[in-house]
Amino acid sequence: MNSVIDVVIVGGGPAGIMAGIQACLKGNTVVILEKNKKMCRKLLITGKGRCNVTNNSDKENIMNNIPYNSKFMYSSLSTFSPSDVMSFMNNLGLDLKTERGNRVFPISDKSIDVVNTLINYSVSIGIKSYEFNVKSIKKIDNIFNIGSYKNEVVLAKNVILSTGGMSYPKTGSTGKGYNLAEKFGHTIIPVSPSLVGLEIIETICKDLQGLSLKNIVLKLYRKNSKKIIYENLGEMVFTHFGVSGPLVLSSSLHINKGDEFYLILDIKPGITDEQLDKRIIKDLKLGINKDIINSLEKLLPKKLLPIILELSNIPYDKKSNIISKEDRDRLILNIKHLSLSIKCLRPIDEAIITSGGVDISQINPKTMESKLEKGLYFCGEILDITAYTGGYNLQIAFSTGYSAGNNIM
Repeated sequence: MNSVIDVVIVGGGPAGIMAGIQACLKGNTVVILEKNKKMCRKLLITGKGRCNVTNNSDKENIMNNIPYNSKFMYSSLSTFSPSDVMSFMNNLGLDLKTERGNRVFPISDKSIDVVNTLINYSVSIGIKSYEFNVKSIKKIDNIFNIGSYKNEVVLAKNVILSTGGMSYPKTGSTGKGYNLAEKFGHTIIPVSPSLVGLEIIETICKDLQGLSLKNIVLKLYRKNSKKIIYENLGEMVFTHFGVSGPLVLSSSLHINKGDEFYLILDIKPGITDEQLDKRIIKDLKLGINKDIINSLEKLLPKKLLPIILELSNIPYDKKSNIISKEDRDRLILNIKHLSLSIKCLRPIDEAIITSGGVDISQINPKTMESKLEKGLYFCGEILDITAYTGGYNLQIAFSTGYSAGNNIM
């Protein structure tokens, strides 16, 4: 590779491959440098191995699900929207389906089919890829000199950095791209784990390990504040360390180091406190001579009921006919306002994505080109843009990748 390549892409994930495809279709010679033997390793494990390709909704909804720096995405989402992503995949022979929450998956439910679709098409149009662990990038006489740890050198007119963040480092996301960007003067917003489970101080989570709750409302608060930071309806799961699941992962976007936070869970959000009280009274009357744990067996999951009773200071064997209003009030409080104190975020190597990254104020939002270095472009998770779960982060990858590749002449 002694000749000067039009476009070299560092990082063969979905953003990088999309950027490469668009650059190649514009008539450029394109080479993807990937440190792993195979590209898209992280894409293989997304969506629990099913790959949530995008969210079948409009630009406004996508931006509403990007809590930080959403305005930066306006142009790229306008250029390459969720419907464009779906049409792109369909035209390449990948059949898709839309599930609850407008989440889009391959009909096969296999992420490998998404990976193969992207890689096979890139190969078919002439994109080359090499196993190449980038050590340094220098610009000499308007040509980027890209060096490896094996003292190999690749020359390029343009470089696209799509190295990802630091989540799931075993897939190759080690944060190297941040160092490369800093060499060209780019500011890196401090990175932290995002879309990650939460460690909880209370020990009840370990007792409830494996229990999934659906259609509950989760609210996130900062300690000593009554202002809701994040609130949504959905699913969560108790784990050996605390809590996880879609609701919890999305709430983690709003948790900052140095502050203390707690969760409030409404396990019965479809009814008011008063309606719940009537339901409890009805169940107690039906089992008037039974122990309370048996009278309320249909009210809550079997694993959860004894925990709620214990938190409410009600013995399991207390007879239903002697349950007082004060007992019911404590029950309702723990069912509708169950409080969990957050100890910390789980480690970054368990995070789905990374918060922080290259400061977007130094990037042209229309082209993804650096404002500091001509010919240097960015796309994907390396940028300081983070979204909730539901296909939004992959849409960011595809849209920014498309813009980067499409704007290299």
